[in-house]
Amino acid sequence: MRLKIRLFCLSVLIFSLPPLLPASPLPTQDEDKNRQLEQQRQEEADDYYTKWLKEDVVYIIADEELSVFGKLTTPEEKEQFIEQFWRRRDTDLETGFNEFKEEHYRRIAYANEQFTSGTPGWKTDRGMIYIIHGPPAEIENHAGGGHYVRPMDEGGGTTATYAFEKWRYRHIEGIGDDVILEFYDKTNTEEYRLAQTPFEKDMLLKFPGMGHTLAEDMGMTDRAHHPYLNPGNSSYRENYKFMGGYYDRNPFLRYEQYARIQAAPDLKYTELKQLVDVNISFEILPVKIRLDYFNLNGQEFLVPITVEFPNHELSYVEADGVQTATIAIYGLITSIKGEVIQEFEDDVLSSFKVENLEAGRRKTSLYQKIAILDRKVRYKVDLVVKDLQSGKTGVIRQAIVPPSHQEEELWASSVILSNVVQSLPDAPDQDEMFVLGDIRILPSATKRFYKQHRLNVYLQVYGVQLDQVTFEPSLQIKYQVLKKSGSVAEFVDTEGQTIQYSSPRRVVLIAGVPIQDLEPGKYTVRVEVTDLISEQVVLSEENFELAEALQVAANR
Repeated sequence: MRLKIRLFCLSVLIFSLPPLLPASPLPTQDEDKNRQLEQQRQEEADDYYTKWLKEDVVYIIADEELSVFGKLTTPEEKEQFIEQFWRRRDTDLETGFNEFKEEHYRRIAYANEQFTSGTPGWKTDRGMIYIIHGPPAEIENHAGGGHYVRPMDEGGGTTATYAFEKWRYRHIEGIGDDVILEFYDKTNTEEYRLAQTPFEKDMLLKFPGMGHTLAEDMGMTDRAHHPYLNPGNSSYRENYKFMGGYYDRNPFLRYEQYARIQAAPDLKYTELKQLVDVNISFEILPVKIRLDYFNLNGQEFLVPITVEFPNHELSYVEADGVQTATIAIYGLITSIKGEVIQEFEDDVLSSFKVENLEAGRRKTSLYQKIAILDRKVRYKVDLVVKDLQSGKTGVIRQAIVPPSHQEEELWASSVILSNVVQSLPDAPDQDEMFVLGDIRILPSATKRFYKQHRLNVYLQVYGVQLDQVTFEPSLQIKYQVLKKSGSVAEFVDTEGQTIQYSSPRRVVLIAGVPIQDLEPGKYTVRVEVTDLISEQVVLSEENFELAEALQVAANR
């Protein structure tokens, strides 16, 4: 039936055609010329966009941007994309020109002028590095190569080298400080190659009887065990340490990972980032930081980073009967190797009605960033907190060390003490400040509480065994408040009343600890969890200070 319908339609079309018209005249000479000009303009436009993509921005365009650009079809779309591309990188939108774009094309021109050999300068290794990272702080030039006295971190002794240059950068984002890059000209064509190791410039490296290192001259090792020729060998490491050297100085592998990727997006508060880069350690705006650790899976931890600062140190501006202070926050999480893991910036608003300002200034404000980090790696976080009205700034650097544990072991997360714990109808679809699962909880970085409050304890326990019949945990949970003199308050939960949630992965505990009858002073909350099935016990503690009257509390 479907075939018949198609044939029927075709027959209608055939018999409904109008009478044949005379053949169209051949295109005139002007029409043919216009068509050729249009085709030439299209080819030139295609060449322009190809050049822009594969030459002008090849080293700085992000993979996501490259993917988007590849899907654009019209010149108008591509022009709009290019305009936004440069605008996203503009360091100062208030000026009449784009500083980033101007500097980028200046670097390309310089590379073509200085580094061209048989290859255009922008294509060379030196050109690539210069375009991405700009001019180095220092350049050590060995254009002639030849006789070379090795420093101790290269093994000492003397040898002969190819022509080479050594570039030093004080800092390269995502790589670290005092980065040394070497380029060598093995072919004597002035096309210098980026070296993976400082040994590649050595002309005599593969000649066992020539260009000895100091350790080789002393008979401590031989050329066959050289780290470049035998990377897995450990004898050179020990010999170099013995001689006072250090052959592991090698930023090249790490640099290679970052060289062809786009740098981090331009920040709204670039001056805050600069404060971290130069490692300023002063504190004008008093800031407290708190880190908590919660197991996410076998490989990762959830790490809420909580920042607390006093409102009475902030400057408030009135508008429409509301007093508001604006705090800019910049954070950078890096691994101990200097790799950038996460970079973030946010604004925090502290607002009160005019009539409530004095009471509000006696409170504090909280900010939180939740990071997901590898449990096997150590990190550090740099934070800059700035009051945009007064310019007061606080800077903090804190180590992030996820706790370790043994497999099949009963273990616990951080203990959070809070006077605000709220159950949510559902867990949010994405991470939110102060939310763990379907619980909203505000940690206290100052760990200061008041007798008017109810002290809430939040804890997660892992490695709990479940009853094979009920699939429920069987726990005994002991909550204590301790002073130096001993326990001042305690209660034991044997019925699971403080278990808010349980699964094979985790058990969530939430309990209220009465503090109204305690004297002001310093205390410790201790939670002792006993798994009655596996007979394992885990202890968790957190310190806090109890105050008589409400003088400074969190801005909730």
